[in-house]
Amino acid sequence: MELNIMTSQQAAGQWGITDRQVQSLCLQGKIEGATKLGRAWLIPKNTSKPIDGRTKAAKMQKDTQDE
Repeated sequence: MELNIMTSQQAAGQWGITDRQVQSLCLQGKIEGATKLGRAWLIPKNTSKPIDGRTKAAKMQKDTQDE
């Protein structure tokens, strides 16, 4: 039986960012469905990487949400 969850470390490898960045995104509530079990963050496997708030794409997305 395969679980449909991944750890923050697995997500970091898949998304090309550090484990600490994934943990920070989870703590900020930016990763939908992420839950904490003890010291580990569990993230649904079908979750996509959140948009980096420092990029043009994020600013454009925010502008369209404000309208």
